[in-house]
Amino acid sequence: MRANGVGTRVFGALALAAVSVGAQAQFSHQLLVHPKAAALGNAVTADPPGIMAIRRNPAGLSRLEGRQWELGGAMPMTQFDATFTVPEEGCDVFGIECAENDPVANSKSSTDVGANYIPGIGLMESAAPVAPFNAGFSVQPPGSKLTFGNAAFIENSGGFSREEDDPGRYQPTQAAIQRITYLSPTVSYEVNDEWTVGAGIHFSHQGIEVNQLTRAPNMLVGVGATLQDAFGCDEEAQEPLAPWLALCGGKIGPFQDIGNVNFRAEESLSTSYKVGVLWEPTDWFTWGAQYSSGDDMNLKGDFQIDYTEDWAAFWQSVNSSVLGAIGAAILSLPSGVPKEEGHVSIKESYPQHFSTGVSMRVLPFLTLNADMDYVDLSSQKYLELKFDRELEFLNAARILSPEKATPTSLKIGREFTDVWNLGYGATLHVNDRLDLRAGAQHRSTVIPQGAESLFSPIGDGTMYGVGLGYRWSKDTQIDMSLSRMKSTQNIPADSSCNINCTNITNIVYNPYAGLDVRTETTLTFANLTIRSRF
Repeated sequence: MRANGVGTRVFGALALAAVSVGAQAQFSHQLLVHPKAAALGNAVTADPPGIMAIRRNPAGLSRLEGRQWELGGAMPMTQFDATFTVPEEGCDVFGIECAENDPVANSKSSTDVGANYIPGIGLMESAAPVAPFNAGFSVQPPGSKLTFGNAAFIENSGGFSREEDDPGRYQPTQAAIQRITYLSPTVSYEVNDEWTVGAGIHFSHQGIEVNQLTRAPNMLVGVGATLQDAFGCDEEAQEPLAPWLALCGGKIGPFQDIGNVNFRAEESLSTSYKVGVLWEPTDWFTWGAQYSSGDDMNLKGDFQIDYTEDWAAFWQSVNSSVLGAIGAAILSLPSGVPKEEGHVSIKESYPQHFSTGVSMRVLPFLTLNADMDYVDLSSQKYLELKFDRELEFLNAARILSPEKATPTSLKIGREFTDVWNLGYGATLHVNDRLDLRAGAQHRSTVIPQGAESLFSPIGDGTMYGVGLGYRWSKDTQIDMSLSRMKSTQNIPADSSCNINCTNITNIVYNPYAGLDVRTETTLTFANLTIRSRF
């Protein structure tokens, strides 16, 4: 058996988990936001929401007079579903029928359990139904054109947890990514009656953890399973070709588990800056724009691969034979160690972000907003992982891809595309105290066709939102929203080499080879924010 059916399957699982950092970032980009933004389809660049102007357009801080504080909470509800279906023409792995032998075939994965990444701890299933997601304050001295502010907020958050026997457990069982901005000193300046500018520096924490079972429904593993059946390994566990070749040490097969992979990494200090501008030539029209710099990060963490007893025993048996020992030396086949673990560092970029929009009070009782949002995800062509020791699966990968892998490092190609999102919103000014809001944002997927997977189970979709703003008193403002997004992906068999390819030369992880996969993701958020003077 060649290396691309064994060690590289593990490398593919780890690689796909790591490269999903960027995909998950866009997947959760501006989903957990201020209620005003959620209700208006994120079209608030020209109409920044309170102290969260620090996040959306720092120039908007100048609209807050005196000293104010803000606290927000959210109740996220998620549903991740996927189906795995045998195509009408059927599928097999080296003659082993999927429908009869693959326990995942014609099954459904479903979970509504979310997961968060907690700095310093790692992945935890979401326990509290409501959690704080932003807090901040602003100060505008009397008569000053300067306004100062600072806030802590969740920039990105996404994750889920599946049951151990869920069919989606191979991609993955659990996953969480989170970016928390814990410090964001910001200042805005009112240049004149029409122009306002603002800028801030953001200090953030980025973390990701993935935990999943692995398997390799690959033709070469199918060959091994067929040879074991031919040798009668199940019945007599004899080695008819010993000492030249031994294949009965442990049961293997294209639908057998190989082991479990856990991957965790974080960056505690990721810095970026944000600048913004507002232009208000009349009392009914405002134009705004903001730019976020992004950041080049170096996430550090650890990984652990626990192989199953059968998988380890099989390779121990192979290496104990004459031909197996020769093949292992030439092809860097696994030796049968029960576990591989170590430390890893990842060079990753948090993407640049630009948005511009307008806000127009077209009637005394009606304001319309529109935004265009750009996220730069194509600039980083490779994700680079460096390990603190030589690893078996990297030796296997090095034979097939010497330009991308060494015994201690790995370069992973990225296929993300830049995205443009369009948002629209309307505000009905019922009276001086109550505003009713509604909006939508059309969100594009960053994953090109042919690279889909369950790691980022979301395609193109539209986020719809409704909400209200209520002036509780002269000093206190309450904002509420309810937003929802539903997205589906159809991934026909052999169409994405990140999930269901059957190509013998493919070295990326394909645990659902030969199956039609369909994903359906539903996200719902209920948000509440209170702002008052102090």
